[in-house]
Amino acid sequence: MTQEREPLFAPHFIPQFVTEKVKKVYPLIQELIINDLIPLEAAFLNNGFSAVLPELNKLRDKVKQSGLWLPVLHNQKDNLGLSLTEFAQLSEIMALSPLGHYLFNCQAPDIGNIELLSKYASDEIKASYLAPLINGEIRSCFSMTEPEFAGSNPVNMATLAKKEGDKYVINGHKWFTTSADGASFAVVMAVTDPENSNPYARASMIIVPTDNPGFELVRNISIMGETGESYMSHAEIRYNNCEVPATNLIGKEGTGFLLAQERLGPGRIHHCMRWIGICERALDMMCKRVMSRELDKEKPLASKQAIQFWIAEIRTGIDAARLMVLQAAKSIDEFGVKASRTQVSQIKFFVADILMKTLDRAIQAHGALGVTDDTVLSFWYRHERGARIYDGPDEVHKSVVARQVLKGYGMVKR
Repeated sequence: MTQEREPLFAPHFIPQFVTEKVKKVYPLIQELIINDLIPLEAAFLNNGFSAVLPELNKLRDKVKQSGLWLPVLHNQKDNLGLSLTEFAQLSEIMALSPLGHYLFNCQAPDIGNIELLSKYASDEIKASYLAPLINGEIRSCFSMTEPEFAGSNPVNMATLAKKEGDKYVINGHKWFTTSADGASFAVVMAVTDPENSNPYARASMIIVPTDNPGFELVRNISIMGETGESYMSHAEIRYNNCEVPATNLIGKEGTGFLLAQERLGPGRIHHCMRWIGICERALDMMCKRVMSRELDKEKPLASKQAIQFWIAEIRTGIDAARLMVLQAAKSIDEFGVKASRTQVSQIKFFVADILMKTLDRAIQAHGALGVTDDTVLSFWYRHERGARIYDGPDEVHKSVVARQVLKGYGMVKR
């Protein structure tokens, strides 16, 4: 009698977080990812994003018809309106493929910009930019980091948006503007009040259409030898006397840092659950490899104690990471981003570390195959190494947590 095998990527639901809505939607997303999307990966890895875009667009139409399009957004017609905690659990299953979040229009940086514009943009901006972004008719990018300054201290920023009558004139230099190649507009972080005594009140967020004569896409930055294209790219941008209407301001002038924190809080939940999904797929690939790879007759690699230790550590690390992230998501849902700051910092460095250890060991278990582009592991290793740098390096988040702990021992903030 053959033993019934556990379903591929069975959900790891945690009772206090899962809802009936998640239980209903999860298998529908899982089916699309496994049956329709993962088969496209070979063409994507070998030929680039453009090679699979026509087929991917057909699948996106299928998602729209299924009612699974952009499930996280509230107060919009024809979407599921999930809480952050609910969406986090679906984000994990979407992450089984590098194309998963794009399929459901939940990809960064668009999802962050959608949430930002939904909350703070004017009706005019919503009509011109948000509506087509929600519908998947256009893409966007987020332009904040500057090569001349340490990204770990975003107060240091030279991009200037000078108010001249009813327009802003923007000059500056940005890089790691993700997905700028082919995007229709950028959300630009720029200094609007350089003399303000409060450094966190100097900057604002402004929309710049990418067809503006002053918007210059200098290059797509090579990431460990891969330049990328279209959505799968990171760009260097120059803003050269870039004129935009003053009405392109998001929210109020001087609230750029406040908006950035509002955007980054949920964004880090999205990223961390995406990383957990990657870990699940990498662990699955690793287990299949070590069971099928024989070192000698009837002696699979899985029989080695070192491999068994790796698998045990990875399984435990993923489960611990998932619990931490969902707790942080629940805290944001109930108490807001500011009150959950320490938890968000904890998950950022903890999950990034689990991710890199998992990918490294999965590659090691695959041997030489692991460093080729015949599997998705090397793609993830290249592109996810930045997990410990983007959105605040590990060291910054560890300092946030440590200072919070030390407050209880009388340490005064310096």
